[in-house]
Amino acid sequence: MKILRVSDAISIKRSVDSGTEEQRIAVKKIIEEVRVRGDEAVREFTDKFDRVNLASFLVSEEEIKEAYELVDSYSISVIQEAAANIHSFHEKQLRPTWITTEENGTMLGQKITPLDSVGVYVPGGLAAYPSSVLMNVLPAKVAGVERIVMVSPPSDNGKLPPAVLVAAKEAGVKEIYKVGGAQAIAALAYGTETISNVDKIVGPGNIYVALAKREVFGDVDIDMIAGPSEIAILADETARPHEVAADLLSQAEHDERACSVLVTTSEKLANEVAEEVLKQLEELPRKDIASKSIEDYGAIYIANDMEEAISTINQLAPEHLEIITVNPIELIGKIKHAGAIFLGRFSPEPVGDYFAGPNHVLPTNGTARFSSPLNVEDFQKKSSIILYSEQALNENAEKIAAFARLEGLEAHARSVEARFKK
Repeated sequence: MKILRVSDAISIKRSVDSGTEEQRIAVKKIIEEVRVRGDEAVREFTDKFDRVNLASFLVSEEEIKEAYELVDSYSISVIQEAAANIHSFHEKQLRPTWITTEENGTMLGQKITPLDSVGVYVPGGLAAYPSSVLMNVLPAKVAGVERIVMVSPPSDNGKLPPAVLVAAKEAGVKEIYKVGGAQAIAALAYGTETISNVDKIVGPGNIYVALAKREVFGDVDIDMIAGPSEIAILADETARPHEVAADLLSQAEHDERACSVLVTTSEKLANEVAEEVLKQLEELPRKDIASKSIEDYGAIYIANDMEEAISTINQLAPEHLEIITVNPIELIGKIKHAGAIFLGRFSPEPVGDYFAGPNHVLPTNGTARFSSPLNVEDFQKKSSIILYSEQALNENAEKIAAFARLEGLEAHARSVEARFKK
């Protein structure tokens, strides 16, 4: 793992994978086919890409019951406790509708309304992601969304992973479809005979899913186009090398383009972590992926002091930030840009990924400079409320009309003045 001085140019940014021209054309064709032919097109693409011919896309109650029989009781209890933690955390994000009044009769406010419907995409393939179900569904439930639809690509047996179905049931999802890829995004955006369209689509996926979300944005809302995972660790001489190395590798195993960075004031720690990373890599099941990630996007930066180290972290604006220092809490106020902040050696990143409660859908690729984690407000919309009394309008009519004429909009001015013409 390369060791550099902070004075060297650094960046956590990677080029955003916008797909090839061939992939973009293919996605557009899939979306158009689904818009025109509905279920028939979805079935054909599912057969082609997932090699499964389904009589019905909808997951049955029998399949959910079977899932509970296939998942051990301890794992079910862990999913249930994680769901409770996530639900509780997001409940604290709720904001009420508010209204203020003034003596002249003016009434102003903001009405908070949940979206009517949301589609949640859960990746499939060789892995199962029950955590993705909980993190995307539960904020929508807390927000008050009435209809939540989940889609996920089927395995070669025509079913979804049992743990995913258990998580969906525990989160309260009532519509689950065995559909993945760009065809699933198109179905959610425009509807088919079986799958009614939704107002917003959230959840991660492969490049075809990402391209499809970009393509349908505007007809529906989307959450974000997330990049590969990343972690930055801010550490001093008190950090333990084997723990820091393990945390760096926890993100490197995600993806060959994942980014793992250590920023430290200790040259001794830097060298020991570099050695420990190589040692632990040899024992990882996903060694090939993690090794490529560390080689291409991993780095250790040595800062002259903590102020320089913190400045470096703020430049990186990482998705995940661990602070492992003698007193991490005192540094929180100096951190300006990070998706999620983990404090101390007993708060490793997987605590947030799975269990603590804060959302693990986070801004990547430096976008923590202006973006936030997925939250309850992502599933709500706001309407402004304006009520002026006759007195209030009379007091301000001349000013409003003047402002309208300042912009050359005479009809706007006359709209106000019409209220006072005899």
